[in-house]
Amino acid sequence: MTSDDKIKLAFKQKSWNEVQTSNSWKVFKILAELVEGFEKLGRIGPCVSIFGSARTKPESRYFKLAEDIAYQLTQKGYGVITGGGPGIMEAANMGAKKGKGKSVGINIDLPFEQSANLFIDPDKLITFDHFFVRKVMFMKYAQGFIVLPGGFGTLDELFEAMTLIQTQKIGKFPIICVGADYWGGLFDWIKEVMLKKEMNISEEDLDLYTLVDTPEDAVQQIDQFYSKYLLSPNF
Repeated sequence: MTSDDKIKLAFKQKSWNEVQTSNSWKVFKILAELVEGFEKLGRIGPCVSIFGSARTKPESRYFKLAEDIAYQLTQKGYGVITGGGPGIMEAANMGAKKGKGKSVGINIDLPFEQSANLFIDPDKLITFDHFFVRKVMFMKYAQGFIVLPGGFGTLDELFEAMTLIQTQKIGKFPIICVGADYWGGLFDWIKEVMLKKEMNISEEDLDLYTLVDTPEDAVQQIDQFYSKYLLSPNF
């Protein structure tokens, strides 16, 4: 179905029976995805979600950063959750597999870009049709978020985590953005425009995230958080 077809379908008048039938089946499909996610991920223990672009190439320094971060996390006993695809996600699952830690992939069925990488534990791979169900799993089963450079999807995941923490829907888990040269301009805009100029956020909201440049600093932030709250990693 093309983009034009989807737009035309949205404007099409439907009978009450068509609406009821379509919505009922969609609800069942969503419930099935939620149940599968809860059952598979409910026992994985403390994990860190790593976000980043599906388009990042293996020769990129960010690919290597993601791999190193995931490896170091597993050496500390933490599991790694990714979006299950190529790029940064593949690098993180590769690092987790190399470190013999838990390597989780929460994949999404897309017409382009996304196919599950080969470094996910077979019993920890789930493929969703709905982005919002997938994001529920990212947020519900991670006790920390590491964000590497990415596009709109990565920004969506970053701001979802920040919003849930800001509104106290989840605990104040660490959000660590890796790459000052990539994220610096965004965070400058947040501080200068969103906060100072328009006052659309509060001063304390700037504490929702931490900006680092090295794998060691990223893992240290996670480790400090776990130590503070006496959480037990997956040793």
